Amino acid sequence: MIELAREDYHKALPQLDQVKINTMFAKVVLEQHIPGRVYADCRENPRAFYVAHPYRMSLLFGDSGDDSFTHGLYDYITNQSAARDQMEWLQADPAGEWSRVIDSMLTSHNRRLENCGLSPEDLENNKILRNTRVNFSFDRNAYLDAKRNFPKHEEPVVRMTEEFFFAQSGSVVPRFFWRDAGHFAEKGVGYSLLREGEVASTSFSAFLTASQLEIGIETADAHRGQGYATSVCSALIDYCLDRNLEPVWACRLENKGSYNLAHKLGFRPSVTLPYYRLPI
Repeated sequence: MIELAREDYHKALPQLDQVKINTMFAKVVLEQHIPGRVYADCRENPRAFYVAHPYRMSLLFGDSGDDSFTHGLYDYITNQSAARDQMEWLQADPAGEWSRVIDSMLTSHNRRLENCGLSPEDLENNKILRNTRVNFSFDRNAYLDAKRNFPKHEEPVVRMTEEFFFAQSGSVVPRFFWRDAGHFAEKGVGYSLLREGEVASTSFSAFLTASQLEIGIETADAHRGQGYATSVCSALIDYCLDRNLEPVWACRLENKGSYNLAHKLGFRPSVTLPYYRLPI
């Protein structure tokens, strides 16, 4: 795989437009709204692409016939090249052959590890794991019907400002999806529920285009189980409906909290695909 220069990122956009899953995280990298890394099979006329978002998410798409790119891909996902310093979650265009290719690499890599005499814990930590990612479609009528029964809280739900950018604790928070607080304040949107002056739960635009807004959600550990996530997500969905934006939701099937919350908010599963955890 060859790392593309930023001035060549645009070469991947026509191919990305052919991928029929949620690709917003890859698009913001290719359009250089967020710094990431982009690899291809060649510089002049690339046909295969690997886009890595700094939030440890990556997308593989395009032609799968270049042997050199495939060999480089194996080195990258197994980290034999030491190109990665963090774990990644990889998804591939389900319309192509890439999932079959990755499954073969996974089998080879994991079998090799099993013969290395690792402890059970080290073996599990170093395996490539195959999970499932779910893309949802939004059912406006289902949301409006469900909204009538959403819990009412005394705690205020307020529009996010720059001062709240670093206030939410957790792993799905605005600072992982935007360059800085100013960038979020200028281009993003979010809502936070305040409990005794503390940010208890936040729903925010993880990715945003002229027609779609992908929802990110985090609730602090001490405030879970109170229905706060429903309230802040509802505020953000209402924002979308008022501006003719399509709310977008995606998560791992294994993340039952996010999956069930999506259903509660009127989202319905539309696409499932393999989601690979790549170890360091």
